[in-house]
Amino acid sequence: MEAFADEGADVAVNYNASAGPAADVVKAVEKRGRRALAVHADVAREDQVQAMVDQVLAHFGRLDVLVNNAGIMTRGSFLAIPQKDYEAMWAINVTGTFLCSQYALAPMVAARYGRIVNLSSQLARMSVGTAGFAAYAATKGAVEAFTRALAHEVGQHGVTVNAIAPGGIDTDMSRAVMTPEYRERRIRELPVRHLGEVADVAYCAVFLAAEAGHYLTGQVLQPNGGWVMA
Repeated sequence: MEAFADEGADVAVNYNASAGPAADVVKAVEKRGRRALAVHADVAREDQVQAMVDQVLAHFGRLDVLVNNAGIMTRGSFLAIPQKDYEAMWAINVTGTFLCSQYALAPMVAARYGRIVNLSSQLARMSVGTAGFAAYAATKGAVEAFTRALAHEVGQHGVTVNAIAPGGIDTDMSRAVMTPEYRERRIRELPVRHLGEVADVAYCAVFLAAEAGHYLTGQVLQPNGGWVMA
């Protein structure tokens, strides 16, 4: 979110369980001279998503860009993944993207301008052997299909819809599911020989959200260090 503030944007940051980090983002944005708002919402709950969007509109008066970056991951053999874990991933990764997009689109369509950026994953595009990501990959494959279909539907209203499918990014979530051995192997597989950083993904989000990007829609950017080249 700081990357958007650096480009002159006011920022609303949604959180569910991480009130402290959300407050830190607000402070960082305000230090850059931009307005910021932290909003609590479970993106899998329609009533909370609606309230979140209402708060953003009441505070800022407009909503130009939506970044759907809420996501969770459970790693494990497909045969061993409990249904409740898969349903939890689907609720946040897919239903959350659906609901936030639906409620953000109304003001975007009315303004005839908007940018929606969804977060996918390279795991939706490349097999990683027995690493145990089949259930998670299914949710991200759904996000990419949704991105393309929605881009077709709302392009006539001045709204673009794109996605980012990062490769190995050094985050709390990736560290939680990578064993040291798997992390080392992944780094050796990459042409750049290092994992990406959050800033690498933020750069892609800012690029896709730019006003000049009106002819770029239904696309998937892949900041992946060369892991997948297609």
